[in-house]
Amino acid sequence: MICGVDEAGRGPLAGPVYAACVVLDQTFIIDGLADSKKLSERKRNALAVTIKKQAKAWSISYASVQEIDRMNILQASLLAMKRAVENLPFVPDIVLVDGNQSPHLHCPMRTIVRGDSLIPEISAASILAKTARDAEMQRLHRHFPGYGFDKHKGYPTKAHLAALQRYGACAIHRQSFAPVRTLQFKQNQD
Repeated sequence: MICGVDEAGRGPLAGPVYAACVVLDQTFIIDGLADSKKLSERKRNALAVTIKKQAKAWSISYASVQEIDRMNILQASLLAMKRAVENLPFVPDIVLVDGNQSPHLHCPMRTIVRGDSLIPEISAASILAKTARDAEMQRLHRHFPGYGFDKHKGYPTKAHLAALQRYGACAIHRQSFAPVRTLQFKQNQD
């Protein structure tokens, strides 16, 4: 069985990084699978429901903000991928990983650059990771409403950077990321 794995949330300044893996059921064709970044939010959400219903297996995991700050975003992304694959109810025959880096797993793996656009299993994983992370950022927005996480999902938009300037960093900001670290340093100097 082929398992596709991808992550979502490497670029934001806040929130965890998510990863998902999917083993598609070859008897069901899911129309519209693509890189999650190329789909509308509405289409992603609809596809996520279909993937969860029709896939042979799927799993979603994450690495926390603390883990990101401790080990760096690449290693945290790989950790989230590893957790997702290890949470499957079986060991896949091969894991196809989006990108050029792979997590440490005890099964055959292959990295595929732009795999989220090329391989249906990776596209499905991309969609599940993105929708799960977006849902988490919606939830976190209720705890930290001044930052606009419900709109920008933690990415470094003008509005987010302005909120950082206004309020400073909150508990879910990645302290190791330059805009947050620079702001913290500047505030300590004042």
